[in-house]
Amino acid sequence: MRQRLLLFSILYLTFLSAYGQSTSEAGKAEQKRLIYFTDKANTPYSLNEPLAFLSPKALERRERQHIPLSSRDLPVNPAYVEGLKSLGVQVWYTSRWFNAAVVECEVGKLQEIEALPFVQSTRTLNRIAAPSKGLLSKSMQDLDVQPLTALAKTAPAEGDYGPAFHQAAMLGATALHEAGYAGEGMTIAVLDAGFPEVNTLVAFSHLFQQEKMVGTYDFVQKQQNAFGADGHGTAVLSTMAAYAPGSIIGTAYAASYLLLRTEDAATEHNIEEINWLLAAEFADSAGADVINSSLGYTTFDSPSTSYTYQDLNGNTTLVSRAADMAAATGMLVVVSAGNDGSKPWHYISAPADADSVLAVGAVDSLGVKAGFSSFGPSADGQVKPDVVALGRNAYVLSTSGAVVQSNGTSFAGPIMAGFVTSLWQANPRKTNMQMIQLLRQSGSNAAAPDSAVGYGIPVYSRTLTALPQMPLSSTAYITNPVQDQAIVLALGQDWWSQPVQVHILDMTGKVLYRQDFANAGKEQVLQAEPRQLKTGLYLCRLRSGSRVVTLRFVKL
Repeated sequence: MRQRLLLFSILYLTFLSAYGQSTSEAGKAEQKRLIYFTDKANTPYSLNEPLAFLSPKALERRERQHIPLSSRDLPVNPAYVEGLKSLGVQVWYTSRWFNAAVVECEVGKLQEIEALPFVQSTRTLNRIAAPSKGLLSKSMQDLDVQPLTALAKTAPAEGDYGPAFHQAAMLGATALHEAGYAGEGMTIAVLDAGFPEVNTLVAFSHLFQQEKMVGTYDFVQKQQNAFGADGHGTAVLSTMAAYAPGSIIGTAYAASYLLLRTEDAATEHNIEEINWLLAAEFADSAGADVINSSLGYTTFDSPSTSYTYQDLNGNTTLVSRAADMAAATGMLVVVSAGNDGSKPWHYISAPADADSVLAVGAVDSLGVKAGFSSFGPSADGQVKPDVVALGRNAYVLSTSGAVVQSNGTSFAGPIMAGFVTSLWQANPRKTNMQMIQLLRQSGSNAAAPDSAVGYGIPVYSRTLTALPQMPLSSTAYITNPVQDQAIVLALGQDWWSQPVQVHILDMTGKVLYRQDFANAGKEQVLQAEPRQLKTGLYLCRLRSGSRVVTLRFVKL
């Protein structure tokens, strides 16, 4: 592994606990458990010295989008971790956002843990600890690729994309590339089940030779090497990052990448949701701009922990809460909607229900919804999926390096993620939520979004005119930032003269304030008292009939 990646893990993984691998004795039923702490009091970390736990790029992303630091950004109190260790408990990771630790222990230890004064509650994440599995990987020194000193200075020609041309052109990604935007200077964190052979395939060699592979981590095995396990992540990555002219070119081939393994393909337990949370915190601390996650959760190996459709309300599942927290840091979170459209479940999976993510469904080459693509809405009435991209017979790279066809919103998601990354490069002053709104407004179904394809297929050419020509009926704005002044909603015509329900929520999903307008007008003054709101980020959810819109504002 190169020195750059090693340095990266030292600088930006302050939230990981380096306590070694599991030492469980045979016959002991040790399980992964989540331990929530009561507070972050007396922590040695300070918001005045953020470089101790966030990279300069992470801070720049927040500053650009006017997102203040909060106590959620602080690492957990090391004294609390030491307290757990003093009981002989193995600490695997700690989470800034959940203020919690992932430990491995027997059930007999729980009573001791719960008796600690700084422990708020506990939650079991799996039934038994998963055994270690070998990884199929090669070191960076083993690479045998042709020299690639730079990407082509001119935009790829149609033939350079190979059979992947249509899936990029459908969104206008090829036109974006012609305009000079292919993700340069942007960083995408890919959360998946493994990335075997990424460090050997020629199509990814530019990532290493141009130092665009900025970090890797395997949260399942607790090691830096992520170039193993399930090949799903390799295929997902290829739709964005591949650069092999004549064979395949991805939608953000000039971007930088973080590869983070969170999924154990052999099992399905809540621990994988926590792995997702930890990886999202990793991505935040490293300064990622975009997260792509082709993972979804509804049913687990332990039936009692499975979710119901009613749980998909954006605020209940562990992974959806984590996804909204990731979005609160200014990262644009792109997730696959799910592949249950033709199955009894039928609906999207978590975290596609999160209100601050871009959930992506799948269509075929003609733009017709793929039968397997999951339907919305979310349980709380949000339009889901948000948008769609090619996911039926999409072209991807296998671990052997062959260009093959594959099906799933797993591939529609990253094709879209690469597109929006390149589009964001072209619109650097926009926030993550403004980019999501821009994609919705430029969708082929924007005039009548539904539960099958959401706002439809967004196209680059429409994004150039979407905002200036956006009808008043699509607009809703809120005072931002808020200090001591009144909070005002500015509403477009579609909101006028009809009932509108307003909720203000904190970033945990807790409703702090509710106000109903029987006949909304152009401007509505909320009766919420700004002085009663703590400094931080808040959500304002508007509901009118089946229409749900979530706005964000910062209290200074």
